[in-house]
Amino acid sequence: MSPHAVVDRPVAAERGFPSEAPMLEALHQPIWIFDIDHSRVRWANSAALQLWQAGSLAELRLRDMGEDMSDSVACRLRQYQQDFECGDARFSEQWTLYPGGRPATMWVGFSGVRLPDGRMAMLCEARPQEAMPPDSLRSVEALLHTEVMTTLYSRGGRALYRNPAARASVAEGSESLRQRLVERSDLRALVRALVERGHCKRIARVVTATGTRWHDLSARLCRDAATGRQALLVTEIDISDLKQAQAQAQYLADHDLLTGLPNRNHVIKAYPQALEDCRRRGLQAALIFIDLDHFKRVNDSLGHGVGDELLMHLALRLRAVLGPQDRVARLGGDEFLLLVPHADAAAVASRRVQELVALIAQPVQISQTELRVTPSVGVSLFPQDGTDIDTLMRHADLAMYSAKAAGRNGMAWFQPAMNAAAQSRLDLEVELRRALAHGDIRVYFQPRIHVETGQVMGAEALVRWLHPQRGMIPPDVFIPVCEDCGLICELGAMVLEVSARQQVYWAQQGRVLKISVNLSPRQFFYSALLQDVRDILDRTGCDPRALELEITESVLLGHDGRTVATLEALSALGLGIAIDDFGTGYSNLAYLHRYPVDTLKIDRSFIRALDTLPALTEMIVTMCQVLKVHMVAEGVETAEQLAWLRARGVHEYQGFLFSPAVPPEVFERLDLDGPMAPSQ
Repeated sequence: MSPHAVVDRPVAAERGFPSEAPMLEALHQPIWIFDIDHSRVRWANSAALQLWQAGSLAELRLRDMGEDMSDSVACRLRQYQQDFECGDARFSEQWTLYPGGRPATMWVGFSGVRLPDGRMAMLCEARPQEAMPPDSLRSVEALLHTEVMTTLYSRGGRALYRNPAARASVAEGSESLRQRLVERSDLRALVRALVERGHCKRIARVVTATGTRWHDLSARLCRDAATGRQALLVTEIDISDLKQAQAQAQYLADHDLLTGLPNRNHVIKAYPQALEDCRRRGLQAALIFIDLDHFKRVNDSLGHGVGDELLMHLALRLRAVLGPQDRVARLGGDEFLLLVPHADAAAVASRRVQELVALIAQPVQISQTELRVTPSVGVSLFPQDGTDIDTLMRHADLAMYSAKAAGRNGMAWFQPAMNAAAQSRLDLEVELRRALAHGDIRVYFQPRIHVETGQVMGAEALVRWLHPQRGMIPPDVFIPVCEDCGLICELGAMVLEVSARQQVYWAQQGRVLKISVNLSPRQFFYSALLQDVRDILDRTGCDPRALELEITESVLLGHDGRTVATLEALSALGLGIAIDDFGTGYSNLAYLHRYPVDTLKIDRSFIRALDTLPALTEMIVTMCQVLKVHMVAEGVETAEQLAWLRARGVHEYQGFLFSPAVPPEVFERLDLDGPMAPSQ
């Protein structure tokens, strides 16, 4: 009977017998027809009935062979069926059958036979297998059930054998090794390694029945046990999911999750090659370092959520100015980096910076708040300012700090002299840490004067650093250094404790004064602020009602629950709350009623403008009176300014008209009872 013989004899078909049944019945070799679709035996000769331990054909036909059939076996049978449909296929394999639950190892030949309804079934011819060692039996079963794809190829790359896993992975059983590999380079590398070493391991893209996949291949020269000829044994493991996970992990490692821009890690890895490309092509390149001015204020006052949204908007704007060969990355925080390759990089960089400064300066509407930020930009040029990415980044960073020092919202080109300035700043940071550790930074006090009586009502604590070599270093020089290097909270706590002790000392001397102390936004949002304040009050014994904490109005910008909770907790301790430099930031008087604010300090810029633009100061004073907020005018320098304040009912003032900030021992010599002391 041919492998595709049709069972078409009417009576025989009804009983499940093939037309050659009488002849097959006489054979002592077990033969049966298996319906692959329904997992049942359709016909069997007597030897097969004995093998399957069935009393009759009717009994055997009732058995559902699929009940205890493994997925691997079911898959293998479906592969046979597909190959029978495609051509005149025959297979001979060692199989272990389990009639009555007991193993019976047979050598079984399989061929296709079509049933009367046209479906493809399988003619099975079994020969008893000589007794084999248990390890041999188990190795055959393992090869059948494993998910590792195992294929034996001829030396020419023709498939001689595939286990079920390997067969399931190919679209056609005749697929060659050459057809299997996507890249010819992988095939050449595999052949070369086999010639040189006899074995090879390689990760390669392969063609499968479900498309292109990544496989981990192990190949080894061997011999075909059937012919003795040289052959190639290849095992494959699908690692596509692992490769995808690796690619995702690499993307995450090289990109900023917030903006989707490449990150610093990508810059360090990819930009050196970009510079090498510029060198090879005879191009220059500009490295543009961008830092957003006062971005910390947005995070500190509105929260990191708003800050993140602002960064996403700005990242989109940066993409908008990119040229075809330009690259942009987010280094972290509010820092961005542009690489601009060009034959005239300096001229192109100037235009790029002008474009991005204009774009960044445009307002952004977030959570009903209109925000505006400006950039400070530093530029270094390849190869003039450096030939490697580390040097160019360092020089662009120095130029950016130069732009900040020049007033922000501008651009600076790297100059060699900036290296000396950077070293000086680094030295300043080291000395600042030493000064804090050794108590060399002092607290001065500027008197706050009652406008009507001229009596000293209190003082603002202001930090001063008298450097042993450099002399008096202004706060606007070392305070930003403290902000940048993370010392501001430590400095703020020191000033608060010194002020509290000074207040206690003066109170013991009969001078009852309220001391106001500045809190930076970072210190205000520091998680340990409340505990630090409690500890200082406990250590010093200071009456909290004699201390006032000054915050800038940018802290109130977010109007969020955290800000309110912190202010209420400080107020609950008995501390006064003052808004410093009012009118210079984002908020307005209408928000004040939401917070436990006791005092508003009118910024010195409004006092200086009284001669030319008094209306705004008039409005601030009027609103404070409506809200019943205590008023302190800063920066009062002339008798005319004081007279204006007195006429409008402002409560207190401070400024050079009475005294600058002075050491405590000088403060004690001032005429604290008025009417006014001379300027110091």
